[in-house]
Amino acid sequence: MTMRETDGWTLGVIVGLAVITVIARGFFFISEKPWRLPGWALRGLQFAPVAALTAVIAPDILLAGQAFTAPWRDARLLAALAAAAFYFWRRGTGYALPASIGIGMAVYLPLHVMLGW
Repeated sequence: MTMRETDGWTLGVIVGLAVITVIARGFFFISEKPWRLPGWALRGLQFAPVAALTAVIAPDILLAGQAFTAPWRDARLLAALAAAAFYFWRRGTGYALPASIGIGMAVYLPLHVMLGW
């Protein structure tokens, strides 16, 4: 099979997943009455962005390859701790988030470039 050929099974799976995706996303538009989420679901959705960001960032900070890193010899962990500490110290101000990114990079770059951590 060349790169231009696609077998029927693969094509069927792609079409099937596309149909399922369209149905799942369009399900809320099909209903005649508006959907109302319960209060517990609305409260849970408030934490979805934080949970997704944590799921993406935490493995990169805590793992090197397939094992946990040595915590005090890792520039990523120290930079993340410095950025988090600055954010919680200055939260509520307009510049807390971009400044915490700058603080994290200001800690990470010297440790990584100069010390090789």
